Amino acid sequence: MNGIRIRTRSGTWDAVLDNSDASNEIWLSLPFSADINMLGSQMYFVIPLSTGVKGDSVTFEKGDIAYWKEADALCIFFGPTPLSTDERPVAAFPMKKIGSVNGDCSAMDASGDRTRITLERMF
Repeated sequence: MNGIRIRTRSGTWDAVLDNSDASNEIWLSLPFSADINMLGSQMYFVIPLSTGVKGDSVTFEKGDIAYWKEADALCIFFGPTPLSTDERPVAAFPMKKIGSVNGDCSAMDASGDRTRITLERMF
């Protein structure tokens, strides 16, 4: 498992990525910063590489980190999304889960649309 640190204006969170090839590529590309796009309790942002991994799910858990191939973006789910019928986040497009945030990430809601996010490696 590869550890990452996520920083926004509303806080800092630690997370782990799985051991997939896509996660390893992303981890090796760190650090990078991007502009956040908010959609309900989901943030997504373009990353500086394309892994080619296709999505296989639209239903996630709070704290999941997923790769969205069609947008070359990472998504972090921190609560219900506009498509949710309960508390579980639901994405509009299939994505591939690649990791999860450690602990409570509900404060990510205060990060805000069009603000910066930075991801860094943790050792």
